[in-house]
Amino acid sequence: MNIRLPRLEGVDLRFTAPPSKSGTHRALIAASLAPEGSSVISRPLRSEDTLCTREGLCRMGVRMTYTGENIHVDGAGCRLDGGEGEVTIDCRNSGTTLRLLTSVALLHRHPVTLTGSARMQERPIGPLADALRTIGGDFVYGKKYGYPPFTVSGTLLGGRVSIDAGISSQFVSSVMMAAPCAREPVEITLYGREVSRSYLDMTADVMERFGAGVTHAGDGSIQIDNSGYRATDYRVEGDYSSASYFFAMAAVCGGRVTVGNLNPSSLQGDRRMLAILSEMGCSVSAHGEEVTVERDGPLCGLSLPMEQTPDIIQTVAAVACFAQTPTTIEGTANLRHKESDRVAAVAAVCRCAGAVVEVGEDSVVIHPRSSPGGGILDPADDHRTAMSAAVVAMGRGDVTITGAECVRKSFPGFWDALREAGI
Repeated sequence: MNIRLPRLEGVDLRFTAPPSKSGTHRALIAASLAPEGSSVISRPLRSEDTLCTREGLCRMGVRMTYTGENIHVDGAGCRLDGGEGEVTIDCRNSGTTLRLLTSVALLHRHPVTLTGSARMQERPIGPLADALRTIGGDFVYGKKYGYPPFTVSGTLLGGRVSIDAGISSQFVSSVMMAAPCAREPVEITLYGREVSRSYLDMTADVMERFGAGVTHAGDGSIQIDNSGYRATDYRVEGDYSSASYFFAMAAVCGGRVTVGNLNPSSLQGDRRMLAILSEMGCSVSAHGEEVTVERDGPLCGLSLPMEQTPDIIQTVAAVACFAQTPTTIEGTANLRHKESDRVAAVAAVCRCAGAVVEVGEDSVVIHPRSSPGGGILDPADDHRTAMSAAVVAMGRGDVTITGAECVRKSFPGFWDALREAGI
């Protein structure tokens, strides 16, 4: 599917944020590991990514049924059994599914093989596997050492475990979510450059909502009781990552954009998008679960460390193309390990806006509007690249996005939302 959007100026738009992808993944897992009773998850995100997690959990013996906008999860407890012996889970292009279910697979009665798309097989899992080996896990790689596909077996014993969080916070979240089901309490120590701490806070919050005991110690370690989970009802809040593209449209086009279904006290690190837009020259206001971003003056470039919020780097880069001064974004190295090489994607999207991009080992510098821009952009099956390209298209015009259906990974209704807003 190809999408070509018009250039707009002085917008006045309203949108509703979709449910949080991160929150949905985590709630599905916690509810699945609750030993008794049914949990009701209200308004979970239905996307390709979250479908992969749901299917993977069901393959390991969890029962789930949809009722309207809710999903009922009959928890299987801490000893999973799909009833078919060894299980294979195809995570397709969902890195979140593969990483989070790697630790959960240790709770399954039989070995579990996790695999995925060609791109998924290029994304490292070694640091997580190394950590799990120290607390009872066994890994056999199917092709390349340290990468999917691989088979997990063993028993989650618990105890002390050190995890290299330098590539992804999801390695840590994975161990955290399985830890309440370990034989002994788990103490997690992080090393390497820590990224995306806000996601660990979100993981702990969901775990605690489902009855798990999580303590952040003064030395930076994470201590988790082995007291399991309990069934509960959980409402998934709106997704600030997905809302960031709407807010960026106000910054790029000028005018006003209001987005509803956003928790003003959310732990989501991508709320930072609002602070960044404010620094760049926009005004931000909140009323209940609605947030409004307005711009009626020029945008200024910034110097931003963003290793803690990688999922909005592409959105910020799109806005930076329309500022009056350059923007430096630091902490970009891990973008090379995402659904695509997102450093290359940032450069490609910014070139469509006419910007010049300097790419460093761990940074990008965006010099805005130095050339005509426009053209055809292939997002390489990366949802965030496609949505950030939409922002540029609305500010620049003359941009065609190919393979635009890739937004189904996290925000299936993105293009429909634009059409319903009159774009």
